[in-house]
Amino acid sequence: QVQLVESGGGLVQPGGSLRLSCAASGFTFSSYAMIWVRQAPGKGLERVSDINRGGDMTYYADAVKGRFIISRDNAKNTLYLQMNSLKPTDTGEYCCANPVLWNWGQGTQITVSS
Repeated sequence: QVQLVESGGGLVQPGGSLRLSCAASGFTFSSYAMIWVRQAPGKGLERVSDINRGGDMTYYADAVKGRFIISRDNAKNTLYLQMNSLKPTDTGEYCCANPVLWNWGQGTQITVSS
């Protein structure tokens, strides 16, 4: 079955960096665009970043543009999100998803705090 498993979350100080990974299985990873979304405490779901099948087209929310980098390794069936210059407002649960098959990972928590 389709499975998406995130890793790499944790506690980081403002200005720090983290790299999230999303291991995909159960579908042909290279055939689908993928997305990262997040949900801050008490707030709704926010689309963070998208990447197309080949990895050469990306989208970033204004809130993360210039700080986050989405990438993928189709040979490893893995999606990444490099997060730099983290802010307290980046705190939340981050999930990867296949927007076509409508499958979501379980999420990984990011807390940005001093």
